Amino acid sequence: MGVIGLGAIGGSVAWGATRAGVEHVVGYARAEDDATAAKEAGAVGGIASSPESLIDQSDLIVLAAPPKANLKLLERVHDAVAKRAVALTDVTSVQLPLLERAEELGVGSSVVASHPFCGTHESGFAAAKSDMLTGAVVYVSHASADDEVTQGVMCFWQRLGTSPMVVDAAWHDQLVAWTSHLPQAVSTVLAVTLAADAPTDGTFGSGALDTTRLAASSVEMWRDLMMLNRQQLLRALESYDRHSALLRTALEQGDADAIASWLEKGAAFRRNL
Repeated sequence: MGVIGLGAIGGSVAWGATRAGVEHVVGYARAEDDATAAKEAGAVGGIASSPESLIDQSDLIVLAAPPKANLKLLERVHDAVAKRAVALTDVTSVQLPLLERAEELGVGSSVVASHPFCGTHESGFAAAKSDMLTGAVVYVSHASADDEVTQGVMCFWQRLGTSPMVVDAAWHDQLVAWTSHLPQAVSTVLAVTLAADAPTDGTFGSGALDTTRLAASSVEMWRDLMMLNRQQLLRALESYDRHSALLRTALEQGDADAIASWLEKGAAFRRNL
């Protein structure tokens, strides 16, 4: 198998595959430091000189570059994928764009979208772990992939110790807009607000540190995800604005009961979660 992109997630996928006994794991990374580190750690058995050369020696390809770069990679290698009937998947938390582009390029039967529910706000191979995916749920979707290709991708994820589930891509992208992309946006808005307007002569409490953790995530990755899933994220942000306005109104009116009710709804959700 080949992994294109050896950062935190791609490096962990490659490392997990090697650890699981996949016979020949080869990687390619635009960042030379990541490629070198992955080889030295034993996450991959070799480094390819180009994405095309990686496809020539692989039965399964995992795209693990930033989301927009994954689409460009698909455009670059689709002829080679079609020629060798290579199965191709990814690790992106938006699924429709990859599947739609695969259909447009005529390789829909070879492409399955995957989204492992694991990760870190850190980036680069230095943040990769050989067991990062162990126990993770992986959402898998396809537009017209052959059953054999889909089952092969499912079996691969199972071999890495994950629990893959086939889902509808549109449902998936709506779900992650609320449960992943909205939290990232809220964390970043808070970080930007604190940086711009908070008093600078005091110590930030654990609430600020905990809540802004996501804001330290990869700018390139989150720019791409927000653009690719922007309509779904806009709907989630509209709802967030509506609920935050309830607190603002209660504060303006000095309505302690409304504030308590607002706080209790949030507390109850978190306790149940």
